[in-house]
Amino acid sequence: MKKIINDPKNYIDEMIEGIIANEPTKLSRIKGFDVITRKKINKDKVALISGGGAGHEPAHGGFVGEGMLDAVVVGPVFTSPTPNQIEAAIKEVTGDKGALVIIKSYTGDRLNFEAGQMLVEVTDLKVEKVIVGDDVAIDDTSKTAGARGLAGTIFIHKIAGALAEQGASLKEVAKMAQDVADSVRTMGVGIEACVVPAAGKASFILSEDEVELGLGIHGEPGTEKSKMLPSKDLVDELLAKILKDDFYKGSEVAVMVNGLGGTPISELHIANNDLAKALKAKNMKVAKTLVGNYVTSLEMKGFSISILKLTPKMKTLLNAKADTLAWKEVA
Repeated sequence: MKKIINDPKNYIDEMIEGIIANEPTKLSRIKGFDVITRKKINKDKVALISGGGAGHEPAHGGFVGEGMLDAVVVGPVFTSPTPNQIEAAIKEVTGDKGALVIIKSYTGDRLNFEAGQMLVEVTDLKVEKVIVGDDVAIDDTSKTAGARGLAGTIFIHKIAGALAEQGASLKEVAKMAQDVADSVRTMGVGIEACVVPAAGKASFILSEDEVELGLGIHGEPGTEKSKMLPSKDLVDELLAKILKDDFYKGSEVAVMVNGLGGTPISELHIANNDLAKALKAKNMKVAKTLVGNYVTSLEMKGFSISILKLTPKMKTLLNAKADTLAWKEVA
């Protein structure tokens, strides 16, 4: 294993400090906590808080800033942060208009973020939550915490963040976040596993001609193995799950081709070319396309496709101004 690190025990602390050093006039850290916030906190708007385990960069610290999140809580690699960290984040950035906590649907994240929310609710602060489960790989979610939260979560950060920036109420922001969460689907494929720094070995093994379909973002295997295929065929495999019904029929959509950390951007654009052709053949109108690393899994090789069914309001908010490390949007 080769990693550009000093000591695995300092991985989170040094990463957070490095993120803040990238934007020292715009980002800050709560002393004693693994929490990144905006440098200038605006408590006259609804606050948006998200986060989760490290290893998904630029998520989540890369989306803190104007038009998106107000704070993120960073846990150990692929591990949920603790409730007291989440409590500290909410209290730091929340004013009278309240806060929305955006939670990806994994057991640890749901338990800890909801516990952190409960710790705050004994005060006078108003806090709502939205749970994101955009993954369509698992047909039967009765034995899990529901469909997993994947790269589609970034659409919630952007659209709800833009609405909050406009001064909307907590009820309005929470409803919009839920509407977006209900309107986005994601499916991913991995061609090579990642290495967690503390473990020092690959989280699973694939032969040269194998891929993992339907994998999550925590280094875990997918729902099924398949033979390695050309980009076009991999895209078709992912789309078959996303477009399994008429949900998107007649709608404008936004699409995201998300790299998992180890895939060259050139290859993501090849996948996007295949995706654009496939959607055109299905008479689907694409209003916005995002290609790049948004929610990664350390250095895993592979990609995911997210498709968001847009309303006119969502489309406007998606294109609204944003200024973060990982998302720059000039309205």
